[in-house]
Amino acid sequence: MMDSSRRTFIKNSALVVAGAALMPNALLAGEKKLTRLGIQLYSVRDAMGKDPMGTLKKLAAGDIKHVEHANYINRKFYGYTAKEFKKILTDLSMQMPSGHTVMTAKDWDSSKNDFTDKWKYTIEDAAEVGQRYVISPWLDESLRTDMEGLKKFMEQFNKCGELCKAHGMKFGYHNHDFEFSTKVGDSNLFDFILKNTDPELVAQQLDTGNMAGVPGGEPLALLDKYPGRFELMHVKDEIKVAEKGEMGHGYESTIIGQGIMPMKEILTTARKKGGTSQFIIEQESYQGKDPVECIITDVHVMTKWGY
Repeated sequence: MMDSSRRTFIKNSALVVAGAALMPNALLAGEKKLTRLGIQLYSVRDAMGKDPMGTLKKLAAGDIKHVEHANYINRKFYGYTAKEFKKILTDLSMQMPSGHTVMTAKDWDSSKNDFTDKWKYTIEDAAEVGQRYVISPWLDESLRTDMEGLKKFMEQFNKCGELCKAHGMKFGYHNHDFEFSTKVGDSNLFDFILKNTDPELVAQQLDTGNMAGVPGGEPLALLDKYPGRFELMHVKDEIKVAEKGEMGHGYESTIIGQGIMPMKEILTTARKKGGTSQFIIEQESYQGKDPVECIITDVHVMTKWGY
C-alpha cells in the first residue's frame, strides 16, 4: 500500500508535468539558456588600446563579469595569445563568451573546398579563450547586391556554423544599418541573411542602435517577425544629433535609459520572444563623459532592471 506522502509527491509531480505541457515551448527553451550580461570592449576601445590590463581591472572593479572582444589580430587578443588572455580574464573573475571577428569570402579556399588555415586558427583561438559564440560583424560591400555571391557566402555561414559546433561554439552575425537599406530582390539584405542561414548553426546578434532611423530596422518589429532568432543582442540606446552620427544617419549612442529607444520594452520582448540570452552592452559615443565610467553606468542600469 502506498503511503500518503508518496501519493502526494506523485500527484504534485503529475501537476508539474501537466503544467509544463501547457507552457510555451519558447519559454521552456529559454529557461535552459544561461542569461549573461556583458559589455562589448569596443565601448572602451581607446583605453583597451593604451592599457588593456588596467582597463580590464577597472571594468572588473565596476562589477563587469562578461566581455566581448573586438580585437583579434595575428592570433592575439589585445596583444595577448588566447591562453594568456584567458588567464588574465580568469584572474579577474571575468569571462569572454563571445567575440567579433570579421569572416570574409576569402576565408574559404575553393580549391580545397575547406576553410583556410587562417580561419581555422581563428576558430581554435576563440575556443581556447573560452568563447561560446564567434560573431562576424560585417559583410563586404562587393557582396551585398551580388545574388550568386551572397548565396555562396550564406553557405559559408552555415559551414562555419558546423566548424564552430565541432569546437563547442556557435557562429553568428551582427547587423549594422546597411542590411536594412540594401535591397535584395523584393526584400532587404537582412531578410535574405535570416532566410538563407540555418538557425541551428548561425545565431543572430541584433544591435538595437545601429538600425536607428532606418526603415525596416525597428527592433520590436524584427523580434516579432523572427521569433527565437536572436540569441544575442547588442544593447544600445540612441539620441538624435545634428551631425551624421555613428551610422551616418543622425543618431549616436548614449547611456542606456537616457536615449529615445524603448529599451525596457525591447529587452522584455527579446527575453520573451526573441530567444535572447546574451545581452551585451555597447556604447560608442559618450557626450563628453569617460567611456569606462559610461559603460559601468550602463551595466548598473541593466542590473537594476533585472539583467
